[in-house]
Amino acid sequence: MNLPMSMGLRAKINLIVGALTALFVAALLALQVQGMRTSINEEVVAANRVAAQLLNRIVWGYAGRGTAAVRDFLEGLGRVRSNEIELFNQTGETLYRSPPSSYKAGRDAPDWFDHLLAPQPNALSIALPDGRLVVNANASRAVLDAWDDFSRLALASLALLVAINLLVMALVGRALRPFGHIVGALNQLEAGRLDVALPQLAGKEASAIGAAFNRMVLRLQRQLETERRALRAESELSDSRQLARWIDHHIEQERRAIARELHDELGQSVTAIRSMALSIAQRVARVDAQAEQAARLIADESSRLYDAMHGLIPRLAPMVLDTLGLGAALADLAERTRRSQPGLQIDLTVALDGVELSADVALALYRSAQEGITNALRHGQAHHLVLRLAAAAGTVTLDLRDDGRGLPQHRATSAGTAVALGGKNGNNGHASDGGDSGDGGDGGHYGLRWLAERAQGLGGQLRLGAAQPHGAQLHLSLPTRAVAPGQPGDRA
Repeated sequence: MNLPMSMGLRAKINLIVGALTALFVAALLALQVQGMRTSINEEVVAANRVAAQLLNRIVWGYAGRGTAAVRDFLEGLGRVRSNEIELFNQTGETLYRSPPSSYKAGRDAPDWFDHLLAPQPNALSIALPDGRLVVNANASRAVLDAWDDFSRLALASLALLVAINLLVMALVGRALRPFGHIVGALNQLEAGRLDVALPQLAGKEASAIGAAFNRMVLRLQRQLETERRALRAESELSDSRQLARWIDHHIEQERRAIARELHDELGQSVTAIRSMALSIAQRVARVDAQAEQAARLIADESSRLYDAMHGLIPRLAPMVLDTLGLGAALADLAERTRRSQPGLQIDLTVALDGVELSADVALALYRSAQEGITNALRHGQAHHLVLRLAAAAGTVTLDLRDDGRGLPQHRATSAGTAVALGGKNGNNGHASDGGDSGDGGDGGHYGLRWLAERAQGLGGQLRLGAAQPHGAQLHLSLPTRAVAPGQPGDRA
């Protein structure tokens, strides 16, 4: 049975119960009608047969005296129930017909009911010497009795049907009352009220649904609270990273400013001091040997200070990076490292193919190479370094592989993301990012951790893993263009 979706559950149940009750009553009435029809048929046919047999024997006693005597007998006999008796003469003229029944006179069953229950017409004819006697079965009174019984049964069934539906409506309404509370709670939940809770509901099913609803709301509250905390944490992390990028950007600016001051101001001053010291040494060479020696000592110290200052400037800010580009800056870094580390071999390959890199990306690549070389020499005691820079499909990669002592056993797994490198306590994936660190120095750890955060802020990835057959390998992948760092507190 297909019921409209808009119909309420209570109405559906009432309709189903009412339909089933009506079908039951209809089946009961149908069985009753069938029984009545069988009973009437047996009664009328048997009565007609008995009456015909009795009249056949009795009438022949009067038949010898003519049809008038038979008519007189029939008039004295009167009506025989369930039979219509007619007497005809030889010409077919009706001489006698049974009087109408006085039983429930003036009433008849409806025609449709009479056609439904009345048996087939049954007439028995008795031939007389000068006429004919016909006995017809008449079931009108029996059908009328059946109609009266059927009417009472139908009215009782109708009353029973109404009573059952009223009772079912009341019981269903009482049973479904808790579900109204459930629907109301669901509507409140849909409206955004997360503090809604259902009381203890009557009925096993309703109680189970109410308990499940309360558990669901509690879990939803916890999940939303977890999501809010996650959003706050993500927002704070984003602010921290934005602040870190801003600080990093300004640190680099300060480094460049200090490097320019060292190169332009202090460098010239040291050069001037050396020149004046040499000039003084020449003037007093033949006058005061002790003064000459002091002046030359000042000149030598000025030279050493100048050399130390020029070694410090590339570490503060690779000025060649701004003037000649990343390839030249890496070549300068490799050359200065070879000079400072006799016996060290560095193989450098740069394949940018004219790709232009943003300033932040170029600086991150240079700092990664600088930090990786420092860690490989300081912690891994490497003798051979392979540095490769390549760009393709909007991505630039830097790979640094060494032949040093390699990573410690408990740190030999590669860190898959910059977040892992920057994890708490420095032991997520690769605990210490100190290159080939054997002692896990804090300098290397925080250096590569800072580079990992910088790479992630630029949309890239920094990984550190073991190289084969021994040594370590640093891999940095960045997009060729990066968003310029914003102010702290700005949303990325």
